Amino acid sequence: MSTEQLLNEITANLGVLYIKLHQHHFYVKGAAFYRLHETFENFYDEVHEHLDEVAERLLMLGGKPVSTLGEFLQLASIQEAPYTQEKTAAQMCEETVADFKLIVSLLGKGIGSDFIDEVTEDVLIGMKAFYDKQIWMLEATLA
Repeated sequence: MSTEQLLNEITANLGVLYIKLHQHHFYVKGAAFYRLHETFENFYDEVHEHLDEVAERLLMLGGKPVSTLGEFLQLASIQEAPYTQEKTAAQMCEETVADFKLIVSLLGKGIGSDFIDEVTEDVLIGMKAFYDKQIWMLEATLA
C-alpha cells in the first residue's frame, strides 16, 4: 500500500462518515435528543476537520485526494445507511462506534508503517486519539 492509497481510503471513509453523522444529527429522537443532537454535531465538525487535514496532507505530498461523493462511496468501507426506517438513539450510537472503529483500523495501517512519513504519522496518531476517546465514551453511554 502507498501513502496516497491509504490517505485516499481514509478521506473516502471520512467523507461518508461526515454525511452519516449529519443524518444521525437530523433524525435522533427520544430522551437523549438534546445531548445526542449536539454530540453528533460535534462529531461531524471534528470529522470535517479530519477530512480536510488528510486531503490537504495528501496534496502536500504531491498526491490527488478523492473529492466526489461517487469516489467516496466507491472507495469507502463505511456504508451509507439511508434513513428509511426509524432508528433508536442507541442504534445510532452503535453505528457510530462501528464506524469510528473502522476509522481507527485504517489509521492503524499507517501508524508505524514503513511507507508513511513522520509528519503524516503524527497526523494519524492525533486523529486516532480522538476516535479512541469517542469510542470509549459512546460505549460507556451504551453500557
